Amino acid sequence: MDRLQFAVPVRISPSAGAPVEEIYGIEQALDFLQNWPVGRQGPLFQAAFDACFGASVDVVPTEEACRALTAFCRVSGLLARDAAMPGTSAAEALPRFN
Repeated sequence: MDRLQFAVPVRISPSAGAPVEEIYGIEQALDFLQNWPVGRQGPLFQAAFDACFGASVDVVPTEEACRALTAFCRVSGLLARDAAMPGTSAAEALPRFN
């Protein structure tokens, strides 16, 4: 696996009714973040951007950048409802019915 690929893609839903998009790695993450509106960039955006940029120059681990991007997307309301969180196994990501 390429060192800049995420173990699990970050699944986002940019708007209601829009198809879910998947961000597979650092390059796509940086493209996504660079197109984010300047007026909506805050500390969590900056943390995600810095982590992804750091991963692109091999200063930050790719999975740390994935976690930062996921946090930004979750807080921004973009994370798809079925998205698995980084660091969870497939079994942990499945819904539980009790």
